[in-house]
Amino acid sequence: MNEHILIVDDEEMIRDLLSSALLQEGYNCFQAANVDAAFGILGEHPVDLVISDIMMPGRSGVDLLRDLKTVDPDIAVLMITGLSDMNTALECIHLGADDYITKPFGISRVILTVKNLIEKRCLAIEKKNYQTSLEFKVMEQTEQIRRTMNELHSAYDSTLTALVKALDAREKEVGSHSERVMNFSTFMASKLGIKGNELEQLAKGALLHDIGKIGISDNILLKPGKLDEAEWIEMRRHPQIGYAIMSEIKFLKGPAEIILTHHERFDGTGYPKQLKGTQIPIGSRIFGLVDTLDAMTSDRPYRRALPFDAVISEVRKFRGTQFDPDISDLFLSIPRGQWEECAGKHFI
Repeated sequence: MNEHILIVDDEEMIRDLLSSALLQEGYNCFQAANVDAAFGILGEHPVDLVISDIMMPGRSGVDLLRDLKTVDPDIAVLMITGLSDMNTALECIHLGADDYITKPFGISRVILTVKNLIEKRCLAIEKKNYQTSLEFKVMEQTEQIRRTMNELHSAYDSTLTALVKALDAREKEVGSHSERVMNFSTFMASKLGIKGNELEQLAKGALLHDIGKIGISDNILLKPGKLDEAEWIEMRRHPQIGYAIMSEIKFLKGPAEIILTHHERFDGTGYPKQLKGTQIPIGSRIFGLVDTLDAMTSDRPYRRALPFDAVISEVRKFRGTQFDPDISDLFLSIPRGQWEECAGKHFI
């Protein structure tokens, strides 16, 4: 055990008492009689935990606490206070202290508290390092995708299709969800008179709509049960993650806009920007409807595919709220057989 503890107290007897007890437990101890001396030690030695009296001549323990976290935000802090000064002790907790003990204190209580705080600090640092490592890996993977896609510009169609198939497989999609919604989107866009480069950009936006899920952990993406609120917040980041990846690739700036807005709703209740009506790109308004078509008519881990008539009811029900009313009307006017031809399968 090599943890270093700094004891700050103007009473030498208390400093010696705590040092002696903690040394017997295997800790390395430094002593400081005031706040200025404490910062002198902190500037020269690594410290894992600070035990500080609150009331001291000159700068108080509260002053020490205020500046301590700027030296090292990971330092654990245990404050010592008198029974008559509990309000100040609680203020210290709000300022970042990890715990406090009151005078007179028992040495066994101090040792137990120190052990708990050291363990808590170690776990917090491990978690922080893991998170940093995870973020670095995501950034590294994202950068690798950017490099690969730029290097393979001449063959990016096949490369992107293969990548999307891998993402669909990761989510246990039946067939290729992304390719089907791309076909649905371009079919409907053609009916609306969209053609040429605009149609090509829409197609790629539909194909790559969920590319941002590459930055969502499997624990959330593949969770069999319902997501909690924190997990939903993380999941709803995928349009922005996808946009961040694709918007830096010159030939994918157009599709990136669809990737960013494919979960917006016509009534403004979607995410991430709560766009409303025609603020939502036409490609995303088309996609929002045909994505529902594919989701409902495909098998899911939690249910079998639903009948095509259920899709019709859904579109009618949410016309003007979730879906653009004009696009809804166009969808409803297209015979079922044409949608089945696009899907490459028969609906129930």
